[in-house]
Amino acid sequence: MDLSTLANLINAFDVTAGVIFAAVQIRYYRQQRRREAMLELVKSFQSPAFTSALRRVLSLPDGADAKEIGEVLGPDGEDAVYMVSLTWESLGLLVFRREVTLELVGDFFSGPIIASWRKLSRYIAELRRDAQRDTYFEWSNG
Repeated sequence: MDLSTLANLINAFDVTAGVIFAAVQIRYYRQQRRREAMLELVKSFQSPAFTSALRRVLSLPDGADAKEIGEVLGPDGEDAVYMVSLTWESLGLLVFRREVTLELVGDFFSGPIIASWRKLSRYIAELRRDAQRDTYFEWSNG
């Protein structure tokens, strides 16, 4: 084997090693970014305002309408409903854009999402009808 062939082999090895290293670094970066996004998401669910809103929504009867929400939660009840619904909406969009996985969301939030949808499905159907917009809170569906 002459010196030129040896140099070409070493060069090819170096390039291959560089590509492999770059691929590993990109994968690590994506995992780190996903982990950070999930941490931020969990922190947002730990806020006193969201916890209070979720607790209030879960106290509603199943299939509550706007009147029942006002009766059970009081005049600011719809604010709690909107906070919970918009939070689920944001979460759905993050899953759609693959910023977080559906499996991870299911592990952390499937119970509250399904329970709140059971409570709010009628109300959201009314909002969609009144606004003439079928996509209103489309990512919030349980």
